[in-house]
Amino acid sequence: MKIVDALFTVGVSCFVHQDREAIRRGARPNGYLYDGNPIIPGFSTITQPAGTVSIQLLLEDGSVAFGDCADVILAGYAGRDRPFLPHEHMETLTGTIRESLRGRTLCGFRAMAQEYDAMQVGGRPLHMAIRYGLSQALLHAHALAARVTMAEIVASEYETDIVSERLPILSSCMRDNHLLHDRMILKRADILPHSSFGDIDLHIGRDGQIFLDYVRKFAGRVMEIGAADYRPKLHFDVYGSIGSLFNEKPSDVADYLARVADAVAPYHLMIESPFVLDSLQAQIAVFAELRQEMRRKGVDCTIIADEWCNTLDDIRAWGEAEAVDMVQIKTPDLGSIHNSIEAVLYSRSVGMGCYLGGTANETQQSSVVTCHAGLATGPDFLLSKPGMGGDESFSLQVNEMQRTLDLISWRRSA
Repeated sequence: MKIVDALFTVGVSCFVHQDREAIRRGARPNGYLYDGNPIIPGFSTITQPAGTVSIQLLLEDGSVAFGDCADVILAGYAGRDRPFLPHEHMETLTGTIRESLRGRTLCGFRAMAQEYDAMQVGGRPLHMAIRYGLSQALLHAHALAARVTMAEIVASEYETDIVSERLPILSSCMRDNHLLHDRMILKRADILPHSSFGDIDLHIGRDGQIFLDYVRKFAGRVMEIGAADYRPKLHFDVYGSIGSLFNEKPSDVADYLARVADAVAPYHLMIESPFVLDSLQAQIAVFAELRQEMRRKGVDCTIIADEWCNTLDDIRAWGEAEAVDMVQIKTPDLGSIHNSIEAVLYSRSVGMGCYLGGTANETQQSSVVTCHAGLATGPDFLLSKPGMGGDESFSLQVNEMQRTLDLISWRRSA
């Protein structure tokens, strides 16, 4: 099957970009905006709309494969590429990349994904969002050409077994949308609420009490309205705020997290990004020390690394250091989806927990592709995406996984 042509359509993401460095340095909230000047290159304001580019591959049988170029909310932070601004990349997309795709024969997803992931234009790598969107389109194209699901393409090329039931989902909810929390509890979300607790004064408290009160109340609401046999894991993303509160001292952070774990009992606690330091090496070192302290003190809490997990090599560095319970494999950060696939398989091979995540900033298509990659590789769970609405992304992912598994099962038995 050949690619006849490629189209590139500018669109909008399901969320926004935020300059996390400006926020970390004290920019004050003004509604969902922030007062002050941006710091990270590519930001014109601290919060700004995020764009996408949809890549459509027109195949010779008339079918159309597509993938969406998108990046994360906190673009340009902790080693990530600068924000993806479509107008900066359209010349490359409609010129060099389009010409390279025209007339190409689909010769295997993995090989083509690796090729474009390594591609350089003007001596520079393609932005991670382009590599991400193009790889989605290539995976979709190979599935259409072979008349199978994308999960089956991944399983075939990586010699994996497709999971037997849908993966758990971390339902990502806005912190103060309590009505949404109620709905996700009623829908038996596997893990929740994710949310964002990145401001010490607003979300944690200088004595840690604001966060303790929040998590205790949340656990109480799960107990109050959830089914008797409903035991979700409770996950909170703190964006380094707890580490900052305790001057980046792992022993003090471990003591505080013991209090948080007690506050959410009987539910299991998961804390993402207790520290955010300024390099991969520093991040791994402080997480390793925290892990030792947590084990020594018997604190029942899963610690998850997000920042400085930007590449497949980063994921391998975390695994080799045995520094953390789990990593988020943040799909746009890793560029081509084949890197995320390999990151899951690597994490499983070394016994490091992983979840196949991403960002609210993505699209329906990138979420669907992530579902298929997950079904073929078996991460611990998926992050709900796109958006922060909870209901829509949870429905999209559950339904996509269930449909795909039923279709594969039917084919195998037919």
